Amino acid sequence: MDVSIADSIRFQLAHDEEIVLNSGAIAMKLGNGKTFGIKSHLKQSKTIIVKQEIPAYFYKRNRINDEYAELTLEFKEDYKLIFRLYNEGMAYRFVSTAKQDFIVNEELAAFQFQKDYKAYIPYVKTKEKTIEGQYFNSFENTYTYSPLSKMDKLKLAFSPLVVELDQGKKVCLAEADLQSYPGMFLFNPTGRTVLEANFAPYPKSIVQGGHNQLQQIVTARQPYLAKSKAKTKFPWRIAIVSTGDKALADNDMVYKLAEPNRLKDISWIKPGKVAWEWWNNWGLSKVDFVSGVNTETYKAYIDFAAKNKIEYVILDEGWAVNLKASLFDVVPEINLKELVAYGKTKNIDIILWAGYYAFARDLEEACKHYSELGIKGFKIDFMDRDDQEMVDFHYRAAETAAKYKLMVDFHGTYKPTGLNRTFPNVINYEAVNGLEQMKWTGPEMDMVTYDVTMPFIRMIAGPVDYTQGAMRNATKSSHRGINDEPMSQGTRCRQLAEYVVFESPLNMLCDSPDNYAKEQECTDFISAIPTVWDRTIVLNGEIGQYITTARQKGNTWYLGALTNWEARKLDLDLSFLGSGDYAAEIYQDGINANKIASDYKKQRMEIPSDRKLSINMAQGGGFAMKIFKKQTP
Repeated sequence: MDVSIADSIRFQLAHDEEIVLNSGAIAMKLGNGKTFGIKSHLKQSKTIIVKQEIPAYFYKRNRINDEYAELTLEFKEDYKLIFRLYNEGMAYRFVSTAKQDFIVNEELAAFQFQKDYKAYIPYVKTKEKTIEGQYFNSFENTYTYSPLSKMDKLKLAFSPLVVELDQGKKVCLAEADLQSYPGMFLFNPTGRTVLEANFAPYPKSIVQGGHNQLQQIVTARQPYLAKSKAKTKFPWRIAIVSTGDKALADNDMVYKLAEPNRLKDISWIKPGKVAWEWWNNWGLSKVDFVSGVNTETYKAYIDFAAKNKIEYVILDEGWAVNLKASLFDVVPEINLKELVAYGKTKNIDIILWAGYYAFARDLEEACKHYSELGIKGFKIDFMDRDDQEMVDFHYRAAETAAKYKLMVDFHGTYKPTGLNRTFPNVINYEAVNGLEQMKWTGPEMDMVTYDVTMPFIRMIAGPVDYTQGAMRNATKSSHRGINDEPMSQGTRCRQLAEYVVFESPLNMLCDSPDNYAKEQECTDFISAIPTVWDRTIVLNGEIGQYITTARQKGNTWYLGALTNWEARKLDLDLSFLGSGDYAAEIYQDGINANKIASDYKKQRMEIPSDRKLSINMAQGGGFAMKIFKKQTP
């Protein structure tokens, strides 16, 4: 990597002597007329080499190898510019050394590519045409595969974003350690081969509104991005370089670059699986009460969770009185104290859904009250912004929840940037085009292709609250959006494999207790799968085509594979198992799965001594396997 300092600061990144990225001028313009990065005067530079192993909490591995060369450039203009070079990519950040607080008016960041490469672009999903109107969004969309020059000049995209170079090489642009600063969007307003950064300005005026009065809508913005404290460390800008797609799906740079754990005690944080009612529309039959948002329904879900050793039941939207934006106004059909007590008798804990404004308005009181009641966490929804004010809220929410020993699942939010390392009670994030989309869309939304694209891009940032587990499964032609009895695209084994392929420390079972009871064999497999891991290996994969992931917990390995709409045979190398004799429980697409997506076959097999295994998947299919060491006589 070369860094040049002249009237502006720029860098050039090379891989195997090939230039993969040139930056534009990297700079920050401040409200006091000063700048970081423009006509700056170098005071001193320092280079260090770091080789360490860092702990990871509630993650895809429990230890991470962290090796990099770090160049720190200190300038007379009261700032530092830090570059880190890893085997898998590079990152840079600005750090203020000023003693006074200041305003950031603008940040310049541009990433220039040598050719008109194609990119996997997650555009903001909105009907708004203005850039300012696009800052309010759910950070959920499928990927548009397009040449850089053909990108929509009027549309923002959110990161991570992957650009496809020659010979299969890829560059992923991302960010980490986003604290008290707006998140980075990317766009191409010039039609050239340059991606420019864009940031939501600080809110000037806000009104309550949006979904059920649970959001805060920005009606005007300030002419600046952030109000920054002295000695602020700004977010890392990351460029990950990969020669093989599987390395993208197993990258740790965002986690490594995040601020380390701030919590002294994390023993109370319990990841696990959750019986979820919203996706299946509180779908119970053969009961003597009307299923819905009421105590009887949730007791039935608790019974289901207890029977299947599922750790949590969630009360999603509906338990608090609608349109009041208050977590203290519980609908009369729900007795929370009774539900918590009933859950305790069966070793099941409760998590509550919370709309953003209701939670933010009474943050401390809500956390204290519900922690004392016995609630174990909140799923907070409908933030839909990543300006500085909203980023600050995420940190306040994480810190306050931790104070009262509450886990947090941020739904309806921007992509993770490492907050789950800094506050390990932040156990999951949405910012993914998850299975909920299947409730209201049909074949026009290609979830199967998304499922084998997202792990190489969005999951680089961190875990996903994708909410898989459908027992109603459909082919490409038979899928329909049905709210009351929703289905998934692709095969049954695909749903099973997603519990291995997708990283999700707090993992939903989206379907109804009725459907799981009818499919007890699959339910048993899902309920036994861990949600955090000692070790992860991505065995193979190509963006948009297929992926195979193996994960270890204790002495047991799980393996999951997904394909796109193409039936596929994969040859797997299981040499990672090491010595010994192994057997496996296998779930594979049935012979008729191309027509009947729920068709599958379970079998037990011995793992070959040469550790070579071939698997077959149907169109939109999957493959799941539990591998265990055979007992010696």
